[in-house]
Amino acid sequence: MKVTIDPDRCVGQGMCVLYAPKVFQLGDEDGRAELLVAQIPPEQEDAVIQAERACPEQAITIIREKGSIVP
Repeated sequence: MKVTIDPDRCVGQGMCVLYAPKVFQLGDEDGRAELLVAQIPPEQEDAVIQAERACPEQAITIIREKGSIVP
């Protein structure tokens, strides 16, 4: 599983960090979400799915290994 963040949509509310602090952080300069890892470890997948669902701006996109986007 991979994940992307749309920097144009993210306003730094931090829900992603709340749900998946091992995957996301808020940047020092603009306060927007940043990824800590390029590939999501299997044990973090559920947390990332929760973070994606909790993002008020829908700035997070989850991509499965074969290229399909997680619903």
